[in-house]
Amino acid sequence: MSELINNSKYRKEQLKKLILKLHQGESQQTVRHQLMDTLKNIPYGEVVEVEQELMQEGLPEEEVLQLCDIHGSVLEGNVDLSGMKDIPDGHPVDVFRKENIEIAQIAEKAYQVLNALEHVDDSEFTPFIYGLQGMFHQLMDVDKHYLRKEYLIFPYLEKNEITGPPKIMWGKQDEIRDQLKGCIELLHTKGLQKKDLEDSVELLFLPTLQSIMDMVQKEEEILFPMSLDVLTTEDWWAIHQQTLEFGYCLYDPEIEWKPEGLIEIEEETKLSSDGNIQLPSGSFSAKEILAILNTVPLDMTFVDKHDKVKYFTQGKERIFARNRSIINRDVRLCHPPGSTHIVDKILEDFKSGQASHAPFWIQMKGQFIKIEYFALRDEDGVYLGTLEVSQNLTENRSLKGERRILDYTNDKEIGDA
Repeated sequence: MSELINNSKYRKEQLKKLILKLHQGESQQTVRHQLMDTLKNIPYGEVVEVEQELMQEGLPEEEVLQLCDIHGSVLEGNVDLSGMKDIPDGHPVDVFRKENIEIAQIAEKAYQVLNALEHVDDSEFTPFIYGLQGMFHQLMDVDKHYLRKEYLIFPYLEKNEITGPPKIMWGKQDEIRDQLKGCIELLHTKGLQKKDLEDSVELLFLPTLQSIMDMVQKEEEILFPMSLDVLTTEDWWAIHQQTLEFGYCLYDPEIEWKPEGLIEIEEETKLSSDGNIQLPSGSFSAKEILAILNTVPLDMTFVDKHDKVKYFTQGKERIFARNRSIINRDVRLCHPPGSTHIVDKILEDFKSGQASHAPFWIQMKGQFIKIEYFALRDEDGVYLGTLEVSQNLTENRSLKGERRILDYTNDKEIGDA
């Protein structure tokens, strides 16, 4: 046992020395070679402990933040994950990791597209920009991924006196948010020229994509293994139950995770199935109102006053695909980049009171679809949000004559209508 303890102490001392060499300006390549020669694989827990100790010993948080990417790059592939606990499908860490797969795929695609910029001629530049806008809008969805870490995981780590790594990671996440906002702002610049984009690729776009991928590495190699060691099943269940308040990132879990042995906690914390919601004209139970909303032959999506998607119906026959990864997403990011200016105009008119209704209709796959936006206001006229309602009117447009309630028969045609 003493040998293991001494080995751990030695590894941490050596790792600390190597990180401080980076701090003093030694090249990453030199430090990486020294790391591989002296330490080879390092247990993830020791990396966390060293970061924490460096901050406790006086290395300023800002400098640890600056060193974070450098020593993360040096450690890449050298962190021992053999002790990481297994997790079931749908567990919060499983969801985070599957989101990381989606994030990495989009980042890689954006990287490839940017590398092809030199081959894009003037006639192709506008659709090229639209494509990049779509990718970086998708990457901005990482904000929900980061928020869940910051407000659901980090507090539990801090309760266990792990404060340094969350601070460092939160700082890097704020940097990534700013980088992504800068990319999106540039891509939406009116009159953007190819030369302007070329000048920004090395300075802004590629560093942003690299920062995103570095964060994926830090989560996979450090944060998730450490969190699985420290947090209890009860902690993870509490995190799971609060996840929808923030929303999913580019991924909608296929399996609803329910930990064994926590049935009583589940029953105590979820909304009672017969709890009534009292309204001025009547009341529903939660189960009843859910059935009503999912039965009406409409696709409805609610966007709150902050322009975030908060809810959508889940009827049997959908017109437009929806999944829970759009929850808490800015509604503008749910539309093609070329139409976001129209969405902005509708929201602006609804908020100012200039309009309360915006109807549209389209032909799609041989069907006639009506799409309407309604401003939602309280009894004092205060704007609460927007309701999008989509309906397939193909059959309705073909109706002729009349069918009265007295003509009702229990045939399949009417029963399905």
